[in-house]
Amino acid sequence: MNMKKLKNVLLIDDSESDNFYHARKIKQLGITDNIHICFSGEEALEYLKSELDGVHPQPTLIFLDINMPGMNGWEFLEAYEQLEVSQKGEVILTMLSNSIDERDRIRAQEFRSVHGFYSKPLNEKYLNNILETHFKAYLS
Repeated sequence: MNMKKLKNVLLIDDSESDNFYHARKIKQLGITDNIHICFSGEEALEYLKSELDGVHPQPTLIFLDINMPGMNGWEFLEAYEQLEVSQKGEVILTMLSNSIDERDRIRAQEFRSVHGFYSKPLNEKYLNNILETHFKAYLS
C-alpha cells in the first residue's frame, strides 16, 4: 500500500509489551517514522501540552488504552476534551482495550474525539481499516 506517512503516532498504554508490539506493527506497515509512547494518561497530557519551538506535538493518530493505573482511558478522555485545539491530536483518537464489554464500546461513542474501538492486540486489519476510514488523503 502506497501512502504518505503520518506525521506521528502516540501510544498511551501502561503495558510495555503491548507498546512494543504495537509500535512494531505500526513500523512494519510503514505508517509513520515517529512513534511516541506514554505509559500513563498523565504523561500523555503533559506530552500533548508540551511545546517544541512554540508548537505542540499534535499526533496524527492516538491509540489509547482504557485500563491503566492512576488516570484511566476514560479520565484521560475527559481531560483531553478540555484541551485547547492546538494541543489535541491532529486527527483521530482510537481506543484499544482488552475489554470486550459492550458498555465500554457504547461509552466510547459518547466522546466526540473517539473514532473507533478495537480490542488488543492491534493488527494489520485494524490499522488498514483506520487508514481507509480516516486517512484517505494519505493513501495514493
